[in-house]
Amino acid sequence: MTSCGGDGGRLRGEFGFKLPEGCVAEVVALTSPQDACRLSLVALTFKSAADSDAVWERFLPPDYEDILALADPFTLPASKKHLYLWLSDHPLLIDRGTKSFSLEKSSGRKCYMLAARGLSIAWGDTPRYWRWTAALPDCRFAEAAELVHVCWLEIRGKISTSMLSPNTTYVAFLVFRLTAGAYGFEPPAEAAIGISGYELETQTVYLDRRRGRRHRCQTVPRPKVRGDGWMEIELGEYLNEEGEERELEMSVKEVKDLYSKTGLIIQGIDIRPKVDK
Repeated sequence: MTSCGGDGGRLRGEFGFKLPEGCVAEVVALTSPQDACRLSLVALTFKSAADSDAVWERFLPPDYEDILALADPFTLPASKKHLYLWLSDHPLLIDRGTKSFSLEKSSGRKCYMLAARGLSIAWGDTPRYWRWTAALPDCRFAEAAELVHVCWLEIRGKISTSMLSPNTTYVAFLVFRLTAGAYGFEPPAEAAIGISGYELETQTVYLDRRRGRRHRCQTVPRPKVRGDGWMEIELGEYLNEEGEERELEMSVKEVKDLYSKTGLIIQGIDIRPKVDK
């Protein structure tokens, strides 16, 4: 923590007295990343403190260096502020490309996506049922899972709650596409989220947007188009309380109607903080 009485520069206040830069940095660090950016733009006397590593180190997750160590070597941005902003806009591949890590820009809370290769997909390693497709447009991973043909659809993902930001409500989304020739997704699927080993909270979802629009119940989640062109469907929410170290499990399955299905492409499961709109 920077001392208010340190040797840093001194900033002249509105009424002519000088404020130690360390004190200003301490105050700015108690705000938010958004507030720090505003201060650096609209209050020139605060710019040096608001842009300092001492401030932006506090906005980064406490274990960010451990997370960066899980990635392939890359050139770190020049400052902690630039690192924060870079991680907000550029998901970083970690764990040999089976996950991506990024920051929710307004809060600095941690976001993860589990790649298709990091999921448990029923018969996912059987070529007659699923194939692995590489170099898809705007896919952040090296490959995605493309459904050839199944009747029993079941996809599961897990992540340790210790990896997530504490005291944060997370929302999990299946990130996918349907090919032009996709069929078999008219029946509703069952989405679930919760702690492994306990009863998971479930809800009905539709993977086919056309079927979802025809459904009259407004509470049933429908697929939405993401900024990267993929679709996502909400699987559920989970409040990650401080001090938890358990295994969060998410799933989507259709194992009741057993319609013949094809044309589903899975990029992964996105797990990000819930943002109030």
